[in-house]
Amino acid sequence: MAKINLLPWRAQVRKQREREFYIMLGGAAVAALLAVILWAFWMNMRIDNQDERNNYLTKQSKDLDSKLEEIKKLEQTKSALLTRKQIIEQLQANRSQMVHLFDELVKTIPDGARLNTLRQGGDTLTLEGFAQSNANVASYMRNLDNSPWLTHSDLQKTEAAKSSQKRDRFAFGLTVKLTDPDAKAKAKAEAEAKANGIAPPPAPAGKDGKPAGAAANPAPAPTVANPAPAPAEAPKPVIPAVAKPGT
Repeated sequence: MAKINLLPWRAQVRKQREREFYIMLGGAAVAALLAVILWAFWMNMRIDNQDERNNYLTKQSKDLDSKLEEIKKLEQTKSALLTRKQIIEQLQANRSQMVHLFDELVKTIPDGARLNTLRQGGDTLTLEGFAQSNANVASYMRNLDNSPWLTHSDLQKTEAAKSSQKRDRFAFGLTVKLTDPDAKAKAKAEAEAKANGIAPPPAPAGKDGKPAGAAANPAPAPTVANPAPAPAEAPKPVIPAVAKPGT
């Protein structure tokens, strides 16, 4: 007897497949959700780690900035101390310079001149005053140049003065350099040595001894021409030879 299945088996198979599809779809969705959650957790961990590193670098940068500020302050303090030290050393070195300066100003000014203005800028003195004649100004400049504490006088102006006093006929202005006596003496000695060295060029040859001696010895060489008597001795043997046959 034939068996006939009259149940809707196709519908049941379709429902079974749909059920399996939805199960697979739900599993895929759960897996995707878990993957997204894991990825977000991992990314949050990386972000937190990078934030910690950034905070550490920021803190270290602030520490370095504070140290750099301290270093700048120390450098400023150092430069200020060095400047103060240089000023103190300069004052110590030039402590007696002003005394010598005023002494030299009194010694160098001639009778027919007088000063009414004195200004100092560094190592340069600006002198202004009146003189009876330009010759007094020239004499004053020579005296300044001959002074051990002053040098390089330079005339800036000389003109007729608008004064009723006869002794103030000319108004003059000049500048002069402050110097050290030792430095001035050294420069003067070097200049004289250079001038003397250029004037007599054979002087270096004389210092060597050998060239001078070699030049002196050749002069006696002609006088040492003692070989010249040799020809004079030659006739002596010849004279007795001729005398023998004569006898």
